[in-house]
Amino acid sequence: MTAKQLAKKIQRQFKEMISDAIEFRGELTVEVLDANQILEVCRYAKEQLDFDYLVDLCSIDNDDEAPRWTVVYHIYSYKYFQHLRLKVSVGEEESKLPSVTSVWRAANWHEREAFDMMGIDFVGHPDMRRILMWEGYPYHPLRKDFPLAGKPSEMPDVAFTDPVPLEGGPFVTTPGNKDSAGREPRVRNPE
Repeated sequence: MTAKQLAKKIQRQFKEMISDAIEFRGELTVEVLDANQILEVCRYAKEQLDFDYLVDLCSIDNDDEAPRWTVVYHIYSYKYFQHLRLKVSVGEEESKLPSVTSVWRAANWHEREAFDMMGIDFVGHPDMRRILMWEGYPYHPLRKDFPLAGKPSEMPDVAFTDPVPLEGGPFVTTPGNKDSAGREPRVRNPE
């Protein structure tokens, strides 16, 4: 099935709920206009169009724009060797989406990460708890309004309780070299 055939099937099924499909380099992107319909669209993509693999689920913080977040579902069909990208926007007020763990079990960890890092809640998720930060941590570190130095925590003896200094790291570059290859520490001669 080509991307154009796929786009026609999706648009026939969800006339009012999705945007026009955009094709780029053989990959299709469709925006789901109603966030509450994402589960239905994902279920259709898996059961009727054979998109059997959830490659990734990621979230984008649009910061000052409305709606605040865009959640992107990257799915793949092994039968047709075709990629499909589903995008859905969710505002800061509602910040809830239906969980797609009933469609793809792999969504469990992806949704937990989006919850932990951005604060997007997935309704109906079987185990909605933090996956990277500790329980009780009040912030969401991948939001654009989160400071680069971090925020202090009121939890003693847990990870860092003070902001992390922004000085250095494993790949600190030296200023003044002519090009980016010269600044990369892994290409320097050990002489």
